[in-house]
Amino acid sequence: MPLINSFKDNREQMSSSRSIRNLLQQQWLVVVLALILTGLGAAITGVLFKAGVHALDDWRINLLKTFPAWLVLPGLGGLGGILAGTLISRLAPAASGSGVSHIMAYLRHRNVPMGLRVGMVKLVAGILAIGSGFPLGPEGPAVQMGGSVAWRLAQWLKAPIAFRRVIVAAGGGAGIAAIFSAPIGGFIYAIEELLNSARPVVLLLVVVTTFWADAWADFLQGIGLDPSAGGFNTSLGFQLEREYTSLINFLPIDFGYLIFLGVIVGVLAELYCRYVLCMQRKGNNWFGEKLVLRMAISGVLLGGIYAALPETFHHLGELKRFIVVGDADIPTAIGTFLVLFLSTGLASASGAPGGLFYPMLILGGAIGVACGGWVEILTGYVPTTYIFAGMGGFISACSRTPITAMFLAFALTKDLLILKPILITCITSFLIARLFHEHSIYIRQLEMEGSVEQPIKKHLNTSTT
Repeated sequence: MPLINSFKDNREQMSSSRSIRNLLQQQWLVVVLALILTGLGAAITGVLFKAGVHALDDWRINLLKTFPAWLVLPGLGGLGGILAGTLISRLAPAASGSGVSHIMAYLRHRNVPMGLRVGMVKLVAGILAIGSGFPLGPEGPAVQMGGSVAWRLAQWLKAPIAFRRVIVAAGGGAGIAAIFSAPIGGFIYAIEELLNSARPVVLLLVVVTTFWADAWADFLQGIGLDPSAGGFNTSLGFQLEREYTSLINFLPIDFGYLIFLGVIVGVLAELYCRYVLCMQRKGNNWFGEKLVLRMAISGVLLGGIYAALPETFHHLGELKRFIVVGDADIPTAIGTFLVLFLSTGLASASGAPGGLFYPMLILGGAIGVACGGWVEILTGYVPTTYIFAGMGGFISACSRTPITAMFLAFALTKDLLILKPILITCITSFLIARLFHEHSIYIRQLEMEGSVEQPIKKHLNTSTT
């Protein structure tokens, strides 16, 4: 049976490649324009998403300077949950959750709502939820928003189903590229996780789209649309710079240390996956369709948790910087890991529109800090790449995408010397996690929702814009 299924998959891929090549031959100019516009759409939504979250974060931090945290954080969390939940429930229920599993379901020919309405609701609701304090990241919504824009463009083109699948996956990868400024990471993610295909024509379409998304994002930020770079100031132009700069030394003994880190990260990441999935099941069982109540209660609880913690935990971006630059000691790193481990599971169980990649980076970095501190105490030496290797390794183990994880961690430093150390830990954590379960957290979400067991042979484009 597996051999028969493999033969069918190969035959379908060959047929899809032929239909895409025919489309390129007959309407190559329209296809190129669609790819460029898909990249632009992913870039615009990604930049707007980051700008909106940044603005609400600033407002929340300013409120904390005037009012006590126990009042501001639970209040804003509950309010953000109510507003985002209401928006999703009334306009686009498919906009809840991470968004990655939604796109994966579509690519597996499931009947899921697509279109601009889903993307726009995801944009606004995601800003409200994450900006009000839900400890989630922008990459999940970016994947869904990019895929939704791509789906609409493919529908306008009246393109065949095979091309729609490719351009939707390319749009999802473009969202990753725009959010993380990682075009290679977005390209690999679309191939490695979303499409599972390496056909030359597919690779060409995806790489063009993801690199266009990164270029458009650079352009939009270069003209001043990135609020963290100083507002609407066009005098700065384009600045290609590293987010973090670190001293990198790589010795032969580092192989052993990085493999050891990968083992630790792989075990903890698999535990994290099971915890998040368990929380999502409990949320579904307890609240069912009551998304607004579910998000409101979660927002208040999360706000109460973070109100009791130091100021560093009030802003997820500052928490990441605190971990990456190495300011945290072992107890602080362990505390950061435990807080994010528990709180992101609660946030994910609420159905809030937000991704897990960003929290995964911080979780992996915290493990790297803690393990590095212990290794230094025991041996007097610690690899300089432990933090970034831990970041990549955690994503690799959870998403089962070691190459994507390597490039997402690399995008933080943009130093080619760090690729090999990160890859060692990513592959190790990936292999360790697979010993416990074959599939990624996103595939298991699909299985939990029943979409894998109930395939729909013909995808029906029934959603509205």
